[in-house]
Amino acid sequence: MATDQKLIDLTGITKRYGPSLALDGVDFDLVPGEIHVLFGENGAGKSTLINVITGNVQRDSGTYRLAGEPVEGMTPQGARQSGIAAVFQEFSLIPDLTVEQNLFLGRERKVRGFLKHAEMRREARTFIEGLGFDVPLDRLVEDLPRAQRQMVEIAKALFDRARILILDEPTASLTDTDADTLFKLLAGLKAEGVGIVYVSHRMREIRQLADRVTVLRGGKKVATVAGSGVTEAQLVEMMVGRPVGDLYPKIAHAPGKVMLEVAGLSSADARVRDVSLKVRAGEIVGLAGLVGCGKGEVGRLVFGLDAVSGGRVFIDGVETRAANPAAMLREGVCYFPADRGTDGLAPNRPIRENASAAALDLAEIAGGGWLRRNVEAAKVRKVLEKLRVRPLLPEQTVSQFSGGNRQKIMLARGLMRDIKIFLFDEPTVGIDVGAKAEIYELLRDLTQAGAAILLVSSELPEILNLSNRIYVMHEGEIVTHLEGERRTEAEILSGFFGKSRTDAAA
Repeated sequence: MATDQKLIDLTGITKRYGPSLALDGVDFDLVPGEIHVLFGENGAGKSTLINVITGNVQRDSGTYRLAGEPVEGMTPQGARQSGIAAVFQEFSLIPDLTVEQNLFLGRERKVRGFLKHAEMRREARTFIEGLGFDVPLDRLVEDLPRAQRQMVEIAKALFDRARILILDEPTASLTDTDADTLFKLLAGLKAEGVGIVYVSHRMREIRQLADRVTVLRGGKKVATVAGSGVTEAQLVEMMVGRPVGDLYPKIAHAPGKVMLEVAGLSSADARVRDVSLKVRAGEIVGLAGLVGCGKGEVGRLVFGLDAVSGGRVFIDGVETRAANPAAMLREGVCYFPADRGTDGLAPNRPIRENASAAALDLAEIAGGGWLRRNVEAAKVRKVLEKLRVRPLLPEQTVSQFSGGNRQKIMLARGLMRDIKIFLFDEPTVGIDVGAKAEIYELLRDLTQAGAAILLVSSELPEILNLSNRIYVMHEGEIVTHLEGERRTEAEILSGFFGKSRTDAAA
């Protein structure tokens, strides 16, 4: 780690949102050639601090120095011009432009008013290959899987050779192989003197990457420690302010009648083929598999978001014919997408509107064609309190909240009406340990109240510790069904690589 003049030096940074204090006298600095990890639970102030650095949020008090020079009125444009590049959890890419067009957006190569297409193509190809990313330049971003969109976002941030790089949960959607490629890239940037602010809750990454770790809690800085000597237990205790016991709650599964049955389900794009499974009331059923195996598409097909080419779906024993989101909600089925930024939330609208979006057909909220604002607001507030959204500001826009809070806001939709079948796709992606524990407690409470839950997750410990039964997918098909003593990591991993389908029965 280099020890030259500080790239960033923040002292006593304070930021208020109404009565809520998001940052309370926080100090933070970054030097060339280091990875400085920001660590803290949901609502700790990490996102606000990053937004102060990038000029998306103006501090109320404190000093901000950039390469030793005082900064007043930082703006996003000023940050970019100063060599600060940020990659946030919610993508900033234009979905209906190609990868190449996104890279050059606002920095097009021209001669006498005409675009130099061949030059831009060569430059983009050389740059992407130099990063080690396998991304097709001519594909529309909206047609890319989330992992490749994450790579494009990182590439776009690095395209102008930034001297300060901010990464907010950059591996949340990446495979282990892609994550390793990113880590090698970061090592190269460090060697070139780039300073990196890295937000992560993955202990393996912190141990592997961090030169220093700054822990925030409740808007305050708890400590800055060397990454080499700190333990996971110490970090988590600093984060939550108390010793942390087991992350996963004990769930008293009591499987009852079959609430969701999928028989021979196939997608029009062939990513899912002949999938059959059952989920009973009072249990969590896990759906596991490698990135790209098709597991994330199953919930979308059941909920009516993607085109189905064959198969049948039964809700509480009755075959459903009108597979569209509105109809499924009326039947008591709710789907929660993995990509909350693109598919799950309207970030520029208030929390209240996002939370109640799936309940506007209920008579108590919109009876007689009129929206009963007081009823809507009271019901939303009650649900947000149950989910422990902090700060509790229902009229604040979603974009001003952290990733963990945004996930809870999306989950609030399922508690705004009578839902009996929950389809969760990666419900804890990109959120901290504290927020994960709260969501796990919610899953436990829903299960023990008799709900049927299909849990799609790439986190093996999550699948193993929460599920009563487990299906494993490989290349679009269910290859094994595990229950009882067969619910082991070894059995799941075997399925990841195409174990025989002989035991893949519902």
